[in-house]
Amino acid sequence: MARYLKQGKSLNEIALEDAKIRHTVENILHEISSHGDKALRNYSQQFDQWSPESFRLSSDDIAACQKALPKQVIDDIKFAQTQIRNFAQAQKDALNDVEVETLPGVVLGHKNIPVNSVGCYVPGGKYPMVASAHMSVVTAKVAGVKRIIAAAPPQKGAPSAAIVTAMALGGADEIYCLGGVQAVAAMALGTETIDSVDMIVGPGNAYVAEAKRQLFGRVGIDLLAGPTETLVIADDSVDGELCAADLLGQAEHGPTSAAILLTDSEQLAKDTLMEIDRQLGILPTADIAGVAWRDYGQAIVCDNTEEMVKIADEIASEHVQVMTKNPDFFLNNMTNYGALFLGPETNVSYGDKVIGTNHTLPTKKAARYTGGLWVGKFIKTCTYQKITEEASLHIGQYCSRLCDLEGFMGHKEQADIRVRRYGN
Repeated sequence: MARYLKQGKSLNEIALEDAKIRHTVENILHEISSHGDKALRNYSQQFDQWSPESFRLSSDDIAACQKALPKQVIDDIKFAQTQIRNFAQAQKDALNDVEVETLPGVVLGHKNIPVNSVGCYVPGGKYPMVASAHMSVVTAKVAGVKRIIAAAPPQKGAPSAAIVTAMALGGADEIYCLGGVQAVAAMALGTETIDSVDMIVGPGNAYVAEAKRQLFGRVGIDLLAGPTETLVIADDSVDGELCAADLLGQAEHGPTSAAILLTDSEQLAKDTLMEIDRQLGILPTADIAGVAWRDYGQAIVCDNTEEMVKIADEIASEHVQVMTKNPDFFLNNMTNYGALFLGPETNVSYGDKVIGTNHTLPTKKAARYTGGLWVGKFIKTCTYQKITEEASLHIGQYCSRLCDLEGFMGHKEQADIRVRRYGN
């Protein structure tokens, strides 16, 4: 039976907070849908103190951002984008068009068609999330998306030079300095100066995730990628210092970032709790990570490895760091996770920044039914069929009887007219 040495906020408390977020987002989306650029500018001024002549950056603006960065930073961005591009290309290569003759004269197939236009949101409130530009823009480019637009909030009263550079190097066609719900709404709904897109992708805070949820249907979305979640699964093969570093390293994303330790060693759990207190005393981002750990952190002790798998699948965390004697046991038995990081040698920050897998991943238990962002999210698999007259006569007789069974007489006539014509 699992034992909780530490628990975070209750589900009721979280539900109340979610309700407030829903209401706020509804109002913003309504205003931007009704009043376009005027509402967009008002919200940008209100939330980001940002109201430039144009939210879209010019080629000169983009060049100035690149010029402001040291060569090493640009080289590092290019290195990370190469890793992400290479893995996305490998994923795309695994997608094949299909055409098969299922009966004599009956040819069925599917084509993989890129989405025509995508809006990539890159968070930048507390930190310039440069890596999110790689994950969305580069991957969409590999998929073959024709129009890629990207938006990120200003930092300290100006566009983030690093984010803008990453967007440009990744292949964005239009770059906007806009943040939060208002940016997502503008890209999804369109305004007088921003043409709408077919799909919105990218992570963000709880408000951005809620905006994507409410907009789904009017546009496509990648997934609900809200505040960061991390689950560290560990046994006594590792120590509390390492576990604490991996928990706090993700808790620093924001004050609502959930970090959970799952272990079969009560001693490791106690050691980790002590280490978290110590590391919070020296961590430069402790003001954020400490709040997240206080409100959303958990430490759970299980009786055995099998129970750890069961609880981990119930949690369905965005990131799962496995540091056990046999990490492949979790790879082979877990079913609900955004991404696995197997062994103490790797960690979530590698996936977040550079290693090549995508860091836009499902949160709030969405890992039960979807994986994360990947090149296939930007591609529609669309079916087609073509048949001969002889095959139409054959199939049509079955279709006619099945339509009659269901009472669809118009459907039946679609089949019957062909049976009559091709039967003669």
